Amino acid sequence: MSERNLAKNTVYYTLALATQKVLSFVYFIFVARMIGVEDQGKYSFALSFTAIFAILLDVGMTQILIRETAKDRKNAPRYLANVNALKAIIAIFIYGLVILVINLMGYPPLTKSLVYVSAVVMIMDSFTLSFYGVIRGHQNLKFESIGVVMNQLIVLAIGLVVLYLHLGLVVLISVYLLGSLFNLLFSGSMLKFRFQITPRLALDRKLILTIVKWSLPFAIAGIFSRIYSSMDMILLSKLSGDHSVGIYSVAYKVAFALQFVALAFSASLYPAFSNYFAHSKEHLSQLFTKSMYWLMILAMPLSFGIIAISDKIIGPVFGVKYGAAVAPLNILMLSLLFIFICFPIGALLNACSRQTRNTANLGVIALFNVAANLIFIPLWNYNGAAVANLLSYALLFILGIIVVNKIMKYDKKFLLLSLAKIIVCCAVMYLVVDLLKHYLHFTIVIIVGVAVYLALAYLLKLVSPQNARSFIKEMFTKKISLESDVQQ
Repeated sequence: MSERNLAKNTVYYTLALATQKVLSFVYFIFVARMIGVEDQGKYSFALSFTAIFAILLDVGMTQILIRETAKDRKNAPRYLANVNALKAIIAIFIYGLVILVINLMGYPPLTKSLVYVSAVVMIMDSFTLSFYGVIRGHQNLKFESIGVVMNQLIVLAIGLVVLYLHLGLVVLISVYLLGSLFNLLFSGSMLKFRFQITPRLALDRKLILTIVKWSLPFAIAGIFSRIYSSMDMILLSKLSGDHSVGIYSVAYKVAFALQFVALAFSASLYPAFSNYFAHSKEHLSQLFTKSMYWLMILAMPLSFGIIAISDKIIGPVFGVKYGAAVAPLNILMLSLLFIFICFPIGALLNACSRQTRNTANLGVIALFNVAANLIFIPLWNYNGAAVANLLSYALLFILGIIVVNKIMKYDKKFLLLSLAKIIVCCAVMYLVVDLLKHYLHFTIVIIVGVAVYLALAYLLKLVSPQNARSFIKEMFTKKISLESDVQQ
């Protein structure tokens, strides 16, 4: 993939995820304000609970679809047909497992019903993920971007009606069924009519065994990742109750609504890293350094800025009943830098055939996260869950960067110097924001904070008009093939 294609795909997906996250965040605000803390806890628990089982359905097969399609597009229909068939079989068992586990855990009927509906959404989303995986393998994120936004628009529009009519939690969570159904049909249609690949089922025993073998490291990594990203909600629910989950879910939503940029980068970086690893280690190093640089520039001011005004946001936006969410939000925001830069590290390890080591790292983090939650939640409730999250992502970064250092050389001095400059910019911005928030509305303070940060970043030569012109040039110049790009 050329840098121009990478930039184009990243912009498509970033804009789509930004739009989706804004719509999702707006919808979450309405839900949180209208259903109350206790019901918000039940609602968030159901979604987090089924999220853990989602990876058992995909078992890393989407990553294989992306990789193999990128290598040879002619193989995509055969791989997709066998993945679809395997998923159809696994889905029956996974849904039964969800029902069994939630009943064994002794939750009340309402919570069980929410989980049952959420599990159906999980199954539809898994097939949609496979369809988009093939499209990603064609180095195209445009249609996935459209699907992501349309899905959220459907959820927002119908969900607001359900909230207004007070139709209950089960109907409210069922709104996700409609959004997911649209996305499934849309992604399948794009495959058929734009890429001439008809979604179908096939069972080639030899190929399925190969897919399972290849996907196993990704599957295990995905399981570990879901454990440390979702277990906090589940453990909070069992150890502290629905109220604590409701408070924590607000802090979590605010903090993690901001990671869409890193996610978009990662989606585009994986195939690019794979190509550069095979053809140009120099370009691989440069691309990794660039991705770390820009993600640090974005993550640090978001972290400092939200911490500075969190006490002025939670009450007015979500309601005073969620005021306790300020403390866990501040802790979670400290982990944002680690979250951002872990995305390119994980993408690099998987692209460079270090998926087994990446899986081992995630396994360590999963165990660490569960243990940390079990220790800190009884001590500090939802604040303890936030601390466990922060420590887990910090450890994930340390374990990942150790492996990166063994794969290639990159400009560490440049990144460390840039980080020091970014911290200076953020510290000044924090002081300005912390002072002004007592006199101005938080929306005005945010604008001032952004202006201060950008001005300082320009003075310290972190960003410049040349950077912007270079990026725009990459976006609109003609496509450059990988071979010619390497030769240059």
